[in-house]
Parts: sequence; C-alpha cells; structure tokens
Amino acid sequence: MSEENQVGIVLVSHSGPVAAAVAELAIGLAAGGATAPVAAAGGTSAGGLGTSTELIAEAARKVDRGAGVALLVDLGSAVLTVKSMLAEGAELPDGARLVDAPFVEGAVAALVTASAGGDLDTVEAAATDAYGYRKA
Repeated sequence: MSEENQVGIVLVSHSGPVAAAVAELAIGLAAGGATAPVAAAGGTSAGGLGTSTELIAEAARKVDRGAGVALLVDLGSAVLTVKSMLAEGAELPDGARLVDAPFVEGAVAALVTASAGGDLDTVEAAATDAYGYRKA
C-alpha cells in the first residue's frame, strides 16, 4: 500500500509523554513493518498538561495523505477541543474525524488497520471495536 493512500492517525493526549508513548507502542505492535503515518499531539505548546489546537493541527497536517485523518483522544476536554476544531473546519485537513475509541487499544487497532490499507471508515470501526476487548 502506498503511503499516499493511507489514513493518518493523530493521538491527542493531555500529556506530551503519554501521547508519544502510545504512538511508540502502537508502532511497535504494528508488526514491525512500515506503518501508516502517526503523530502525537500531547500537552500544551509550552510543554504543560492540557491540549493545544496548534499541536493538534500541526500533527494532523503532518500525517495527512489525502485518505483521511483519524483523531483519537484521551480525556473529556480533548474531545471538546477536537470537536471545536472540526466544527470550525479551518484548522484540520478535509477528512479529519474524531474517533470514539479507547486511547491505547484504539490507537493500536487504528494504526494496524491503516497500515494494512484500511480506509477511514474501516480504521474507525477497528478502533471503536477495541471497546469490546476483554481483559478477564
């Protein structure tokens, strides 16, 4: 699958280190081959806890290959930030979508599916299905 045709993944967390660690984990678990583009957008521009529209927009532009961008978020206000950005329509690429999925498991499922050539709907479905992963 050509990188130009892959869905991009943005991981939005209130913490830069958390977003980066989840991205690293997802890449590591995506079978070690070439992966779809993924970027972490964590914390504020000053390095504190919170969310930054600038960091999110930059990450989305970085991973956009024209096939859509799946945005996975960690906590409530990150959801509100991304929803606001999508409603405004100016800061995110066309085809950007908030994906309702667990942050870690959803990120892994989304990246594996995007790397295998899944379209945005398929990537979203895989990430959302991660809510059903049983641990006991």
